[in-house]
Amino acid sequence: MAHVMTENLSRDALVHSSWWRALWGALLAPWVRIKRDPAEPVSQLKPNTPVIYVIERNGFSDGLILERACREAGLPSPLTAMPGLGRRRRAMFAMRGTGGWFQRRNRDRFALNTIRQMLRTLEADPGSNVQLMPVAIYVGRAPNRQSGWFSVLFSENWAVVGHFRRLLALLLNGRDTIVRFSPPISLSALREESADERIPRLQRKLARVLRAHFRRVRTAVIGPDLSHRRTVMVSVLDAESVRAAITSTAAKENLSAAKAWKRAEHYAREIAADYSPPFVRSVSFLLSNFWNKLYDGITMHHFDGVRAVTPGHEVVYVPCHRSHADYVLMSYQLHMSGVVAPHIAAGVNLNLPVLGPFLRKGGAFFLRRSFKANALYSAVFSEYVSQLVQRGVPLEYFVEGTRSRSGRLLAPRAGMLVITVRAFLRAPRRPVLFQPVYIGYEKLMEGRSYIGELSGQKKEGESWLGILRGLRALRQHYGRVTLNFGEPVLLNPLLDAADPEWRTQAGSEARPEWLPGVIDTLAERIQVEINRAADVNPINLIAVALLAAPRHALAETDLLAQLELMKGILTELPYSDRTTVTPMAPADIIAYAEQMGWIHRIAHPLGDVLAVEGEKAVLLSYFRNNVLHMFAAGAWVACCFIKNRRIARDVVKRLGRAVYPFIQSELFLPWDADGFAARIDALIDALVARGLLATGGDGSVVHLAAGHEDDAYQLRLLAQCLMQAFERYYIAIAALVKNGPHTLSAGQLENVCQLAAQRLSLLYQQSAPEFFDKSLFRGFIQKLRERRVVWADANGKLEFDAVLDDVARDARLILAREVRQSIMKITPDVAGEDVTAGAARAG
Repeated sequence: MAHVMTENLSRDALVHSSWWRALWGALLAPWVRIKRDPAEPVSQLKPNTPVIYVIERNGFSDGLILERACREAGLPSPLTAMPGLGRRRRAMFAMRGTGGWFQRRNRDRFALNTIRQMLRTLEADPGSNVQLMPVAIYVGRAPNRQSGWFSVLFSENWAVVGHFRRLLALLLNGRDTIVRFSPPISLSALREESADERIPRLQRKLARVLRAHFRRVRTAVIGPDLSHRRTVMVSVLDAESVRAAITSTAAKENLSAAKAWKRAEHYAREIAADYSPPFVRSVSFLLSNFWNKLYDGITMHHFDGVRAVTPGHEVVYVPCHRSHADYVLMSYQLHMSGVVAPHIAAGVNLNLPVLGPFLRKGGAFFLRRSFKANALYSAVFSEYVSQLVQRGVPLEYFVEGTRSRSGRLLAPRAGMLVITVRAFLRAPRRPVLFQPVYIGYEKLMEGRSYIGELSGQKKEGESWLGILRGLRALRQHYGRVTLNFGEPVLLNPLLDAADPEWRTQAGSEARPEWLPGVIDTLAERIQVEINRAADVNPINLIAVALLAAPRHALAETDLLAQLELMKGILTELPYSDRTTVTPMAPADIIAYAEQMGWIHRIAHPLGDVLAVEGEKAVLLSYFRNNVLHMFAAGAWVACCFIKNRRIARDVVKRLGRAVYPFIQSELFLPWDADGFAARIDALIDALVARGLLATGGDGSVVHLAAGHEDDAYQLRLLAQCLMQAFERYYIAIAALVKNGPHTLSAGQLENVCQLAAQRLSLLYQQSAPEFFDKSLFRGFIQKLRERRVVWADANGKLEFDAVLDDVARDARLILAREVRQSIMKITPDVAGEDVTAGAARAG
C-alpha cells in the first residue's frame, strides 16, 4: 500500500486538480494570505510514508486553502489519490459538514466510513502505514488595522456557517487566514497500541480523539464556546455551595429566602464578565494604531512554547503587575498571536460607569479587595471562578494583588490561587497550567503617582476625573515593551508531591490539610519563574549603573565600562535560559537613554559626564529594582571587597549562605543555598578572568587586583545593588539590639524600622522612597521569625539571643563604620517616643 501511494503522489495530484478547482483557486488567491503554524510543518512528517489530512469542516474553500498551504510548505498534495479509500480517493477528509442538519449528519458518517476503510486496509496489509495530520483552518481570526469594521462580523467563531457567509468571510478576512498543522498520528502505531480492539470500536475512538483535538485547538485560538452571561450566572446561583450560603445568610441576618437570593444575584452581576469575541476583535482593531503611537514596539519571547501546550489545559496567566496597561497589553498580544484572550480578575474599583461594561466585554470580571467577612459574596465569587475553570476559560490575575510601586516583585497574595486550586480539586477535568509572564517597560505612565504613594501620600481612587487627567500622559513617548513568558508551572506535580492520593478526594468540598503548603509553594514558584524570565532593557542597565554612583553621575568612560561589565556578567553567566538582554552596545545604550530623556550629558574638557537628577533619579529606581535580582550574586561578591582587600573564598561563600535566605525572600532568587554558593564561585572566577579580582596560590584566597583602582571602583558600583538591602537589615537588627528583648512587637519593629530608614534617607541619601518601604521590613522580620533568629514571647514581644549579635558582627565586614554608627544613632528608642504615632504621621 505504501509503495503504491508514494508512486502515485505527483501523477494523481494533477489528475484531480480539475479545471473548476483551479479556476476558483485563481479567483480567491488575491484575497487569501496564509499564515502557517508551524511555518515548516514538513519536519513533522515521516519520509516515505503516505499522509492523509484531516480538516474540521467540509468546505470547498477549506480544501482550496489546504491545497495551497501544502503547496507553499512543500507538503504532499491533499489531492493525491489514495487507493483503498473508496469513491472519494483524495488524501483528505473532514470531520463534519457545513450547512443544514442533513448535510452535517452525512458528513459525520463519511468521516467514520473513511476511518474504517483506512483501518481495514492496514489490517489487510500489516506492513503498511498512514499518517493522519489534523489541520485547523481559521479565516479572519484576528483582523488587523488594515481591515474594516465590517470584517469583524465575519471573523472566525464557533458557529457553523453556510457557503455564502464563508465566501464573505474569505473576501473580507481571507488575508488573515491561519492554517495550523498538528503533529501527525501514525495509524499503524495506533493499531498496535489497540491490538485487542475491534475496528468499529477503534474507528469511533479515533473519531472522538480527532473531534476533541479540533475542539481544543479551536478553544485555544478562538476561545471557549461560552454560553450567554445569564446562563453562567444561573449555574453559579444554582450551585450547592451558593444555595447553602444563601440559606445561611438568610438565617443569620433574619432575611427572607427571596431577599438573600436577590443579594446573591446582585453579587453575581457585580462579578461576572460579559465576554464578547466581536468586541475583543473590534478593540484589537483600534489598539493596533494606539500602541504604535504610544510605544516603539511590543516584543514577546518564548511564546511558541506556550502556544504549543495550551490546548487541553486550563491556562492561568500570572504576570507581574507594573501598570494598568498590563491588562490590555496581555490580552491584545495574546489575541494577535493566535491565542484567545483570557478572562481577567480586576479590582472592583475599575468598575466605573461606561468603563465597567467595556471591560466586562473584554473579559474582565470584578472582585472586591477583601471579602473574608462576607460568606455569601465569597461563595458566589468562588463558584463563578469554578464555573470558568470547568468550562476551560483561560484566566489571568496578578498574584501580587496590586501594582508594584517600587519595581520589585511583591510578596504574593494567595487568595486567587486558593480559589483556582480548589475549583480544580472539585472537578479535575483539565490539568491546570500557571503561565508566569514578565512585563518590562522603559517608561511608566504611573511613575509620578508611585513616587507620591511610596513617600506617604494617599493613593487616589480610580475615577473618571482621574482618567481624564491621565490622558495627558498619552502624549509622551514610552519606548519599547517586552513580554517574556516564563517556565510554565503545572499544578498536578505539586499536588502529587503533597499527597499522591489527592485524586481520590476529587469532588469533595473539604479543605485538605496540605493545601496551604501547596499554595505557598505554588506562589513562590510563580514569582521565581517571573524573575527568571526577566528582560534587561537599556533603561534597566542605565538605572543600575548611574544610581550606584554617589551623585548619580559618572564620567562617560566609567559608565561605558560599567555597562560593559554588567552586560558581560549577564551574557557569560546567564541568570536563566529565559532571560533576555538588550543587544545594544554600551555606547548605544547611553545614546538611547539620552534620547528617551532619562539622562543628560554635561560637557567637560576632561571628558563628558552623564547624570540623572531630581525626580528622574527616583523614577529610574523603579527600573533598577526590576532587575536587581539578576545582579544579586555579583553584588554580594563585590560587597565583600568594599572594606576588605583580600578574603578567603570559603568565607565569601559561608557569609553568602548566611545572608541568602533574606535576599532570596526579598528578590525571589531561584537557587537553594548550595546553588547560590556555586553561583558565587562562578562569579568570582568571572571577575578574576576580567582582571577585577585575583587569586593567589591554590585560589583559596581572593584579593583585589593590584594597581587597578578603576577596577575597584567598578566593584564598588556593582556592590550598591545590594547595599540598600543590607542597610535595611542592619536597621532592623540595630532596633532590636538597642531596645532589647521583650520590648518590641513585630508591628512596632516595622514602624521603628520605617522611621529610621526614612530619616536616614533624608539625612544621608538622595530621595529613594522604596528604601523605607514598610513591606520590605515586614518580609525581613518574617524571615527572621521563620529562621528562629527572633520569636514572640507570651505577650507578643520579640525575643532573641546571642545569634543576633553574631549577625550584627558579620555586618561589619560589609557596612562601613560610619554607616553603622549613623544607623545606631538614628534608630529610635521605643521608651523615648510614641513610635506608632510617628509612623502614622510618616505614612
